[in-house]
Amino acid sequence: MRRAVVLGLSLLLTLSACGIDRGAPTSSAVRAQMGLASTVAPPTAPATTTTTLGYPVYEVATAEVRRVTVYDEPGAAEAARTIANPNPTYGTTRVLLVKEDKGDWLNVYLPVRPNGSTGWIRRADVTVTSHAWRIVVEMGEHRLTAYEGKDIYLQAPVGVGHDTTPTPGGLFYTTELIQVVPSQRSSYGPYAYGLSGFSEVWYDFGGGDGQFGIHGTGDPSSVGRDVSNGCIRMTNDAITKLAEKLPLGVPVEIRA
Repeated sequence: MRRAVVLGLSLLLTLSACGIDRGAPTSSAVRAQMGLASTVAPPTAPATTTTTLGYPVYEVATAEVRRVTVYDEPGAAEAARTIANPNPTYGTTRVLLVKEDKGDWLNVYLPVRPNGSTGWIRRADVTVTSHAWRIVVEMGEHRLTAYEGKDIYLQAPVGVGHDTTPTPGGLFYTTELIQVVPSQRSSYGPYAYGLSGFSEVWYDFGGGDGQFGIHGTGDPSSVGRDVSNGCIRMTNDAITKLAEKLPLGVPVEIRA
């Protein structure tokens, strides 16, 4: 099983959509003024290498420096931003899904707002590995499918966001795996995966910044329904099966 980080309530609630209301979400009018989309954004495919077996392999960059410097383009004179490593919220090592591999430079998806942000990093700042995992979430069908290569590893029902607090659509990736402390498993189940995206309505949730994720639940009746504040809920058996094998840096395509 992949090593998980054990967290308590105060940290876990930084995931935006775990079924506990913390005030009103940002209104649709405010979202429009801020230029935030309310529809499912089309995914942009990450870098892949098609193996002789006929399935895609994805590259993941794991940070090896305390701050990963991000540029708007390869060789830019000035940095656009930096990404702290480890993640200051969870204490986990930063992983970045690679969109494009240019040798010494990597175009990566960034775990920042707005959703879908990318930037260029130096290969020397990271270690690059690869895997053949991907997840597709079909919100209308309330279904998650995890693929290992060309095979389905798991297909399971899920709960998604309520219409006033929707689950964001588009392409994201898994950023950390959290092992939930026993006292909080009635809300989140045994495990939670953080994703690289953020709610379009929650900007301050439980002391966090509106990050959303995939987690279990102590209320299996909520699975298969539009009930959450944006997170994707699975049965505890299903999230445990993912936690047993799924690496980090797995692309998660969320469809309408």
